[in-house]
Amino acid sequence: MHESVGNHFSLAVSDDGSKFLVNPNGRHFSQIKASELLLLDSNDTSTMSKKNAPDPTAWAIHSALHRKNPHARCLMHVHPKYSTILASLEDSNMYPIDQNTMRFYNRISIDNGFDGMGLGNEAERLSETLGNNSILVMGNHGVLVAADSVAQAFDDLYYFERACQTLIGAYQTGKSLRIVSHEIAEKTAQQWQNYSNFADRHFGELMEMLDKEGSDYKN
Repeated sequence: MHESVGNHFSLAVSDDGSKFLVNPNGRHFSQIKASELLLLDSNDTSTMSKKNAPDPTAWAIHSALHRKNPHARCLMHVHPKYSTILASLEDSNMYPIDQNTMRFYNRISIDNGFDGMGLGNEAERLSETLGNNSILVMGNHGVLVAADSVAQAFDDLYYFERACQTLIGAYQTGKSLRIVSHEIAEKTAQQWQNYSNFADRHFGELMEMLDKEGSDYKN
């Protein structure tokens, strides 16, 4: 889901969410090691003038969200193919047409005020638009996922992209969508939420695969 050396992940490490780790500027996702993560304080106005400063958009978006949304412990902001296509449509709603799309039923915020690359007022607006939801579809931009753990954020991101792929594929057929009722969509979304430890197991398997490959991401 990388886009060259752009897009950013962050994890709050203080109780109020103001201090957070974020990926370093200009490093490809596959190359980043634990020791390279930047520790930032969202209230430190001198951050961008320091040596080894983060990417400007990473600082603007993630500092605003961590400062204003303490429930959002882990943030993942990317521009994956199908999520970005959905964000580029006039109607960016995720219609409940299969189990994956139903997972996010009534749990998505949509930002329709794109005004540039996430700097200044753009970042502040995004932090308010997210609210208590886990998914923010950033109109004309991409997607941002907020969760209480790294595993949950990644799992949500993975399944949201899969849901977008299904919806966009359905649109491409030119046929009418088979949209389920509110009751069924909400029931299925609730079942996803009650699927105990699913995200932890998913993320654990990915880490085990990396370990078997001899990856040095933990260094």
